[in-house]
Amino acid sequence: MMEITSGTTEDGQWIREQLIAYNRQHVPATLFTETEPYCFLAWDEDEQLLGGVTASYVWNHLQVHFLWVDPENRIGGTGKQLMAKIESIAEEKSCSKILLDTFSFQAPGFYEKLGFEEYGRLPDHPAEGQTQYFFVKHL
Repeated sequence: MMEITSGTTEDGQWIREQLIAYNRQHVPATLFTETEPYCFLAWDEDEQLLGGVTASYVWNHLQVHFLWVDPENRIGGTGKQLMAKIESIAEEKSCSKILLDTFSFQAPGFYEKLGFEEYGRLPDHPAEGQTQYFFVKHL
């Protein structure tokens, strides 16, 4: 008989380490690097925050986690410039691709204009009538 119990933060870390050890048996050693986090902020001349982006380098690609642009500045090119910074880091790290996901109420069209291609979608997520999109840009 099996029992399922709640684990601690330490238990979660141990599970992560076990999966990493398993993964290393199946991917080239050159991909064993730890993740490297990135965070970039965009400011205007009045030192007002216009937006920011977070990403991480892992397994020869950049994974964009969050891109936020102040709603009042969404037509000024802030998002495009932040994504250009991400792409420059990806090129500097010799990444093969950039991955990200977005929702239908966010900016799928924005990413398509930047050359990202949809490789998957999850309908009715996070709510009915909404869609989560998964994008890749091959470098």
